[in-house]
Amino acid sequence: MIRFAIVTVTHDSENDLRRLLDSIDRELGHERPQVVVVDSGSADGSAALAAEWGADLVALEQNVGFGAGCNLGIERVTTPVTALVNPDVELLDAGLAELARRAEADRALLAPRLLNADGSVQDSAHPPPGRVDAVVPALIPRPLLTPQLRRRYEPWRTAQTTRVGWAIAACLAARTDLLRALGPFDASAFLFYEDMALCLAAARAGVPTVLYPDVALRHVGGTSTRRALTSARDLALRAARRREVVAREGTLRLALDDAAQAATFATRAAARRIARRGGAYEHAQLHALRAARRGQTRR
Repeated sequence: MIRFAIVTVTHDSENDLRRLLDSIDRELGHERPQVVVVDSGSADGSAALAAEWGADLVALEQNVGFGAGCNLGIERVTTPVTALVNPDVELLDAGLAELARRAEADRALLAPRLLNADGSVQDSAHPPPGRVDAVVPALIPRPLLTPQLRRRYEPWRTAQTTRVGWAIAACLAARTDLLRALGPFDASAFLFYEDMALCLAAARAGVPTVLYPDVALRHVGGTSTRRALTSARDLALRAARRREVVAREGTLRLALDDAAQAATFATRAAARRIARRGGAYEHAQLHALRAARRGQTRR
């Protein structure tokens, strides 16, 4: 088995971290990987737990954000492969070690399949933003698409190894030297779309992001985190941050992504209202996007 490192960034994550470390012991205990825990100003026992377990601890006095925390963690890695793993991820078997083995042999970012707490597949891998055909699933309800088209627009559903536009960084594995060469993250970006930015920057450098659905991990906090980010401030930050990331692909890509996002929010809001199932959240997303566009235009 290849030696690899797990880098995780914690902020008041004691319970999640305990579950992650327990799963590492359970599934990889026969050859425990290097584990680097970057504790970003936690007020709970995250740092103490990491130290007691035997992790390589980087204890920070304040919350520096996910990207900056990962960058600091990767500096401590002494193995050829690094897996960036959220503390709210749980290993289900030795699949992460297999993903690391594949990463050593490939110049790519590798993503596993992520499962929700109930075992359903999480929408963790996506097509590249800012493409003309992204308007199709924005205007047509996903259940009405053919299975082939649905797998194209929702690659996280596939059972085949697939190149994707970007994948969420709840778990990404790559060669350590490759991650360092890519940055990997913009340390000035505190929150939202760090993973998209990394995958798009990698693609510009000729490094693909590849989904391996035969490797599965449980991402306990995936859906609950998204539900929590519903305030007007959160939505405004998400919209502005996505536009900032996609803008690096060019003005045409940004305009196409804006159109696809606006169509998606408007269509979903209308459908939910017709079905009497709400629609206020999607309308708020559309409002946040329009505000972000107006703010960018004024600048």
